[in-house]
Amino acid sequence: MMLRLQALGCHNINLVTPSHVVAQILAAVKIAAEQGLCLPLVYNTSGYDSQEALALLDGVVDIYMPDTKYGDEKLAHKYSHVRDYVSANQAAVREMYRQVGDLVINAKGLAERGLLVRHLVLPNGISGTEKVLKFLAEEISANTYLNLMGQYRPCHRASEHPGLDRPITRAEFSEASAIAGRHGLQRLDRESVRYGDRKFDQ
Repeated sequence: MMLRLQALGCHNINLVTPSHVVAQILAAVKIAAEQGLCLPLVYNTSGYDSQEALALLDGVVDIYMPDTKYGDEKLAHKYSHVRDYVSANQAAVREMYRQVGDLVINAKGLAERGLLVRHLVLPNGISGTEKVLKFLAEEISANTYLNLMGQYRPCHRASEHPGLDRPITRAEFSEASAIAGRHGLQRLDRESVRYGDRKFDQ
């Protein structure tokens, strides 16, 4: 399949939520590489990755695209039922950056190698944007390419959780952008964002 995508002219191979199939990915990439696969491999992950898995990917993955969902351990556990998310995520992002460095974009505007971090801004400060962006700027790189996302919509059982039962406001997203600026993060990808029933271009 990877070779077929390459033949069709795709720019990369994007492996989405791949943490549980690292062994299979490595086996498949070896076969494909021996038959001419040369596209960048993108590891598109929640960011809750083990050091053991990332060590196996060193020298294989070209572009890491992790989420950094929370800046507070208690809120990560409360809303996503995951323990030690922040410490695990930060360790993973550090290792990803060690392997590939800052995102490199070629003359055609295509990513070739590096780290691209996504952060979804949640209402009422639940995602801990200040802590997340401070970590990226001070402990990873001020040149980190950051996809600051404002498309949160309350779905499924969100109505059962006061604080997550509404979209973010324009002011909340503007504050997140301002936080990025205060920490010197200038490589921002901010797409059109929907607040309630209205859509605004950032």
